[in-house]
Amino acid sequence: MKDSLVLRSRVPAHPDSRCWFLAWNPTGALLASCGGDRKIRIWGTEGNSWVCKSVLSEGHQRTVRKVAWSPCGNYLASASFDAVTCIWKKNQDDFECVTTLEGHENEVKSVAWAPSGNLLATCSRDKRSALFSPTVDEEDEYECVSVLNSHTQDVKHVVWHPTQELLASASYDDTVKLYQEEGDDWVCCATLEGHESTVWSLAFDPSGQRLASCSDDRTVRIWRQYLPGNEQGVACSGSDPSWKCICTLSGFHTRTIYDVAWCQLTGALATACGDDAIRVFEEDPGSDPQQPTFSLTAHMRQAHSQDVNCVAWNPKEPGLLASCSDDGEVAFWEYHHPAGL
Repeated sequence: MKDSLVLRSRVPAHPDSRCWFLAWNPTGALLASCGGDRKIRIWGTEGNSWVCKSVLSEGHQRTVRKVAWSPCGNYLASASFDAVTCIWKKNQDDFECVTTLEGHENEVKSVAWAPSGNLLATCSRDKRSALFSPTVDEEDEYECVSVLNSHTQDVKHVVWHPTQELLASASYDDTVKLYQEEGDDWVCCATLEGHESTVWSLAFDPSGQRLASCSDDRTVRIWRQYLPGNEQGVACSGSDPSWKCICTLSGFHTRTIYDVAWCQLTGALATACGDDAIRVFEEDPGSDPQQPTFSLTAHMRQAHSQDVNCVAWNPKEPGLLASCSDDGEVAFWEYHHPAGL
C-alpha cells in the first residue's frame, strides 16, 4: 500500500501563507491555487516540471478561500474572506477580473459552477448560499437569481451534481442540504443528517447518484439517491428523491477531514486531513451497492508538514492527484491501484 501514492513534484505555491484550495481546469492542463496571501496562482507544465504561469493578485483584499473553473474553461471564479466573489476571464495566459459579485455579509467560503455554466453558486459565513446567472444583455455581468437560507450556521462548501442542476451545500450546522429549482425559485429538497460536527466538503461520484461528505467528526459518509418508487423500498416524499447514508468510513482519520475528492475517471476517493495525511479509498469489488464497503488503498502519512486542506484529481489523467496545505505548498502525486486488491 505504501507505494500506491508516489510524490512526483512539490512547489512552494503560496510561501509564508496557507494554501487553501486547488482546482483543475476542464482539460486538466492548468491548476489554480489560492491562499492566505490574497493571491491566485495558475500552474502548468514545462517539460516535467510544474511552473507558475500567472499570478492573479489584484482581485481580493483578504484570503482567497476557494476557486472554480467554468465548464468552458474560459472563466475562473474566486471566493474570498473579503465577502466578494471575483470572476476572471482567461485571455491566452493572462487573466482579467471582469466582474465582482457582492451580496454576502461575511466571508465567502466556496464557489462552484453548474455543469451548464449558466449558474454560479456561492456560500458564506452569513449562513446563506446564493445563485448568480449571467445577464442576457451585458457580457460578463451577473445577477443574483436566488438566495438560499436553509442552513442555521456558516456554510462551508457548495458543489453541483455532475450533470444536473442539483446543488449540495455543507455547513457548520453538521448537515448537508440539497437544492433544486421549483417554479421560479430554488428550494431545499433534502437535508442529510448524521454527521456529529461541521461538514467541511462534499463530492459527487461520477454517476451523481452518490455523494461523499467529510467532517470534523473524522468520518466520511457516502449518501445514495433513491428515486420515488425505487426497488429497495426507501420512502420518498412526493416526487423528490430520498438520500440515505449507505456507508460510513470511520477509524481511519485522527483529526478533522477537510476535503474529499471523488475521481471522475476511476472512482477512487481521496481525503485531505488535519493529521497532515492523504488517504485514498476504493470501493471493494463486488460489494453490495446498497451497503458498499471501501478499503484504504493508500495512506501518505506526512504528505505535508501541516494540515492538508484540499485534494483534487486531474479530470483527464487517471491517478494524477494534487494536494495543498497550511505549509503553503502544492504537491503532485501519482496514484496506482495496488496490485492484489
